[in-house]
Amino acid sequence: MPDKNQDEPKIIVDSDWKEQARREKNEADRQTRDVPEAGRLPEPSFVEILQMIALQATIGLGGVQDPQTGQRIPANLPVAKHYIDLLELLLTRTRNNLEKDEQALIEGMLHELRMAFVQVAGGEPPASGEPQAPDQ
Repeated sequence: MPDKNQDEPKIIVDSDWKEQARREKNEADRQTRDVPEAGRLPEPSFVEILQMIALQATIGLGGVQDPQTGQRIPANLPVAKHYIDLLELLLTRTRNNLEKDEQALIEGMLHELRMAFVQVAGGEPPASGEPQAPDQ
C-alpha cells in the first residue's frame, strides 16, 4: 500500500532566508541613507530666506513668466518695493551678526533689486555693467 506522506507536498525549510532578508534590508537602509530622498527639503538656511524674498521682489518687478500661460507676469511696483524694503529690514536687523559672504550677498541682492526697480519704474537705465532688470 502506498505511503500517504508521498502524496502530500514536502515542505523544505530554508534556514538562511531570514539572514538573507536581514542583509537585503540593511543594504536598502544603507542606500537610502547615502542618497537623499526625492522631494526631501534641504536644511533651512539664511541664504534660502534671502532667495525667497528676492524671488518675491523679482515677481513684483515683472521678472517672471506665468508657468501656465507663458506670459510675463505684469510688474507690481508696490509689491516689489515691499520685498526690497523687507530685505533692507533684514539687513538692518542682522547687522554685525552675519558672515562676510552673507553680508555681501544681501547687499548685492539689494543693489541689483533697487537698480531693477528704478529701471522698471521708468527711471534712468542703469549704467553699463550694472545688472539689467527683466524685460517687461
